[in-house]
Amino acid sequence: MNKPIGKQTADHYSWGNHCDSWVLADTEGLSVKEESMPAATREQLHFHSHAQQFFYILRGTATFYVDTEKMVVAAHRGILINPPTQHYIANETDDRLEFLVISQPTTTNDRTTVG
Repeated sequence: MNKPIGKQTADHYSWGNHCDSWVLADTEGLSVKEESMPAATREQLHFHSHAQQFFYILRGTATFYVDTEKMVVAAHRGILINPPTQHYIANETDDRLEFLVISQPTTTNDRTTVG
């Protein structure tokens, strides 16, 4: 049955250094998560063999490291990461970062950490 979902009712998990993720949708073909990162945090460099990911910044400013490029993405903008591009997201500001990450297909069992 279809029903509305949000942070209050979604499955939640923590990752990294006090970062949060709420699973809004997770099927074999699609994953949608709302995530939050405190100031001065980052994830590990990694890639996905199959999944493409679209990151949409809701609040704050994200810094993406994509292969050898550094890209800054402000609120209400997004970036598409195609497989198997090495990447990570960082919050290099003093403010909380909030964003959606939409993966197609799901990244479950499709993540390789680099280094």
